[in-house]
Amino acid sequence: MTIGVLGAGAWGTALAQMLASDGTQVLLWALEAELVEEINTQHTNSLYLPSATLSPCISATGELSQLAGIETVLVVTPAQHLGSIVSQLGAPPRDLVLCSKGIEAGTGRLMNDVAREASPGSEIAVLSGPTFAHEVAAGLPTAVTLACGGGRAQWDRISGQIARPAFRPYYSDDVIGAEIGGAIKNVLAIACGVVDGLQLGQNARAALIARGYAEMLRFGERMGAQSETLAGLCGLGDLVLTCSSTSSRNFSLGKALGEGQSAEALMTDRRTVAEGAHTAPVLWELALELGIAMPIVEAVNAILQGASAHEVVAELLSRPLRAERSDEG
Repeated sequence: MTIGVLGAGAWGTALAQMLASDGTQVLLWALEAELVEEINTQHTNSLYLPSATLSPCISATGELSQLAGIETVLVVTPAQHLGSIVSQLGAPPRDLVLCSKGIEAGTGRLMNDVAREASPGSEIAVLSGPTFAHEVAAGLPTAVTLACGGGRAQWDRISGQIARPAFRPYYSDDVIGAEIGGAIKNVLAIACGVVDGLQLGQNARAALIARGYAEMLRFGERMGAQSETLAGLCGLGDLVLTCSSTSSRNFSLGKALGEGQSAEALMTDRRTVAEGAHTAPVLWELALELGIAMPIVEAVNAILQGASAHEVVAELLSRPLRAERSDEG
């Protein structure tokens, strides 16, 4: 059996390494020709995951057509390119497992909607949770949500293929909840990075995580997500992880913004993608359209558009007092 992985960034490479740990053959698609060559000849990915020596069971390709006939494909491309890349697969795989976290700019669509249009013959699942790529690649214990649009039958097919002694998936049928948790936590991680960059302290960060989680719940429930899903690995669990470490690209971006660097310069210079920066504007537009109070998301969007982090935080702190369980944020 061969499992396909679309995307050879840090997370895609880590998933390939995890899958190959028991001898499973993994075909890893990479955009860069030089990276394909490096993975196949040196068994390393110095661009995105330099800490790992890759399993010889991983082979790389730059041709999407070579994934034809593989029944299970993990999609780990940047969220904004997911549709265009998946649509080039040709023969649709039976199961597409979405590992990219974001909301499509311009349309406001979740990734499962994008994938269904791009590969209408596939059943869609979402894999999400608290996962730093270098830890997964190193075989450290990890638990994730595997939300299956095809229900238990799809879970039975996929779970046995991806579960490993140190990589434990938990079943859900709430695809929307799994996606929303992963998308919103990226934006909130930027906010927590800003707090760290401004040296506002641990109290402020803990409060922001809690209030950000309230925003996640409000948005998720309006979109049809289950609150139990958002309280699990792919929501609260992922939120806590990415809001507390510079190993998170989104947290690191926020920290740099809080320290006074410009969003434009940071986004230009970054080799890896901080998905929260792309998600924040479209998430804020959706919140406005739906009438959902998301003041932290609004603040992140303003900072990304060039507003002063000091001034935006001051505005947040001067908001009117209200009940903690308020729909007004």
